[in-house]
Amino acid sequence: MKPQIGFDNEKYLQAQTKAIRQRLAQSKKLYLEFGGKLLFDGHAARTLPGYDPQAKLTLLKRLKKDLEMIVCVSAKQLQKGKFHGDVKLNNEEYTLKILGELNEQHLPVAAVVINRFEGESTALDFQSRLKQLGVKTYLRREIPGYPTDLKLILSHRGFGADPFIKTAKPLVVVTAASPNGGKLSTCLGQLYHEQQRGRPASYAKFETFPVWNLPLKHPANIAYEASTADLGDFNVLDPFHLETHRQVAVNYNRDVEAFPILYQILKKIGAKNSYQSPTDMGVNCISQGIIADQIVQEAARQEIIFYFFRHQMEVKMGFKSQKARARVEALMKELNLKPEDRQVVPAARQALKDAQGRQDKGERGIFCGAAIQLPKGQIVTGKNSSLLHAEAAVILNAIKTLAGIPDKTHLLSPKIISSTNKVKQVILKEKSESLNLSEVLIVLSIASSTNPTAYRALNKLPDLRGCAMHTTHLPARGDESAFRKLGLWVTTDAAATTNAFWK
Repeated sequence: MKPQIGFDNEKYLQAQTKAIRQRLAQSKKLYLEFGGKLLFDGHAARTLPGYDPQAKLTLLKRLKKDLEMIVCVSAKQLQKGKFHGDVKLNNEEYTLKILGELNEQHLPVAAVVINRFEGESTALDFQSRLKQLGVKTYLRREIPGYPTDLKLILSHRGFGADPFIKTAKPLVVVTAASPNGGKLSTCLGQLYHEQQRGRPASYAKFETFPVWNLPLKHPANIAYEASTADLGDFNVLDPFHLETHRQVAVNYNRDVEAFPILYQILKKIGAKNSYQSPTDMGVNCISQGIIADQIVQEAARQEIIFYFFRHQMEVKMGFKSQKARARVEALMKELNLKPEDRQVVPAARQALKDAQGRQDKGERGIFCGAAIQLPKGQIVTGKNSSLLHAEAAVILNAIKTLAGIPDKTHLLSPKIISSTNKVKQVILKEKSESLNLSEVLIVLSIASSTNPTAYRALNKLPDLRGCAMHTTHLPARGDESAFRKLGLWVTTDAAATTNAFWK
């Protein structure tokens, strides 16, 4: 049984592709600012069950014959080493991943632009690395007074001092490794240079969230606020759209606040647009893919809880301040949500209590629990031991359940696990003797060649894609990597794991 679907991915892609082509038809050159994650949009996939996390790549391939790409990254964020939650990569690594994926899909990249450059050594090192890879790279400096000092910005000392990026295709998609990567500034700078060369171009913005034609307090729009809590974004009604079109539209604070200035910039650089509101600028057909609103609403509520745990984990790891978590807590109160409404949370915590019961038998250390919700809704749990991480135990239990294998049946012989443990500890000198999830899956795949039961269970791993999972502790890196490859959406209480089993 597949999870409930609330979103038709193909219906959305057809509508979005058509809308972009309509914008392109209005101008000989369109600079399209591409908002959100280009690769693997986990937030959209979790909020809109049925959405393909790689939908944006599919969209770009459909526009391929008219398309050229510019990839942006902020020198300031390169310096900070900011990383991305779903893929666990910093901006430099994620930019390289984007470039690799675009190359694999045969989508042409005109250049990488490093924005807000003020001599940062990390930016220069990254530029050198890109040049060695044969990627054209440009540095765009910080413009004092941007975006309000129009006289300076729209002069030879502002956008005029930045390099012009030559492109040959009519549609130029400008994307970035993360928010605040300088996409808009790059688009406007290109528009300025196009005007200076006597060929005015146009601008539009690709959007996914917030969903402009859903209610302001729709859970999908509130989930977007949770996902951007670290940026301080919040949704508002677009007053310009209401005044001009007599139509209620949802946008977010930064776009609405910046619109009067952006309107003046577009007007002064001769952009071939007649936008009367920030919503007008956006190309967003995401609501046309929603086929079951109640399913989407419930998924969005779960996404808000998901981000509560993500921000909590990043606070504990020292990556973020308490403000993001506090903001999500406020959003949860608004919808009367609590962490335990994610069903795997209380189940994992109960598994932890069950594991702690082993203390009565003389075992020492900090114990761990994990739980996963299967496609039919069944909750399966696992506990750590001297043989297995809790994550490995719960996945083995989950695929046994999916394959109809009795709980008492061992997929892996304890002797095989123990022998592998000894290799880790004695030969490889690793601190963690017990097997993590990646290691267990390798051993299971070997066992499946001679064990029909293990083979049956192994073939159920794809059924875990999109399932919710929770751990009581901070997962090891080897486990996190396996989660991403299996397509699991994992939250954690992020307790420490320094105990006897991990040394």
